[in-house]
Amino acid sequence: MQSGESSLRKRLFQIIFESDTPLAKGFDIALISLILLSVGIVFLDSVPSLHAHFGHIFLVMEWGFTLIFTLELALRLYCLERPLRYLRSFYGILDLLAILPTWLSLFLPGAQSLLVLRVLRVLRVFRVLRLMEFVGEGRMLVQALQRSKRKIFLFLTTVLLIITIFGALIYMIEPPEAGFTSMPRAMYWAIVTLTTVGYGDIAPVTPLGQFISAFMMILGYSIIAVPTGVFSAEVIRSIREERYSDEACPGCGHEGHERDARYCRFCGTWLDEETPDPNAPEPEEPDDNDAAQETEQRDDTSADERQ
Repeated sequence: MQSGESSLRKRLFQIIFESDTPLAKGFDIALISLILLSVGIVFLDSVPSLHAHFGHIFLVMEWGFTLIFTLELALRLYCLERPLRYLRSFYGILDLLAILPTWLSLFLPGAQSLLVLRVLRVLRVFRVLRLMEFVGEGRMLVQALQRSKRKIFLFLTTVLLIITIFGALIYMIEPPEAGFTSMPRAMYWAIVTLTTVGYGDIAPVTPLGQFISAFMMILGYSIIAVPTGVFSAEVIRSIREERYSDEACPGCGHEGHERDARYCRFCGTWLDEETPDPNAPEPEEPDDNDAAQETEQRDDTSADERQ
């Protein structure tokens, strides 16, 4: 009995979690198709005219998708040895988010709008189509963002200070009739102006206020490239770290060789110090005749010195 259950779990695991067999790949493609279809139903249901005519059908279909996804999650947990660990993983959280809104709608009306989170489950297409290298590229971008978070935080702090200062300044200069009735309202104008959005719902009317507004627009254009440059520098650094090593050449001491390089690109020295160079010339063995001649020369020299 236990052998049959173990075999069933193994079979389910190969179908649900793997993608190297036609059945497993078909399961993943069918799952992704259901996810996209369910998200489409949520969008269609948000249109008032369609909801009025087909709302009941959309509701039935939504509960059908939810039951399918709930059964799928139950099977995923059933065929795993550590199901709780999977629930705490990235894909496990996505699977929970795919079914929770519908079940929560029984207690919290309006929770169905969160069903669009199901579209995140389409990320499984990377595994189905063997595109995991894109996941690696995404991980590199996340690492670059993490390394630049302090610089970006400092930049955002500086922007916040600029918004606060200019918001307070424009609040003192402009009359309330222009729309600057409070400090938060003035800071809202400063954010819109510094980011060069310019909604136009509130604008300064005094010459000094207009001068400050123009200055903030130019300032916004000048600082908008700062976080982009910081992030780009970290991305380039990540690419260099992934492609190049910091191993120094034992011959010339230069660094910056590619990780799969075997010889120095500057002097041609073999880089791997732990293994011998397979192309290095073998040391020449001394000839017996030459050794005998050198011995005779030393003997003659010693005899001359004694005489």
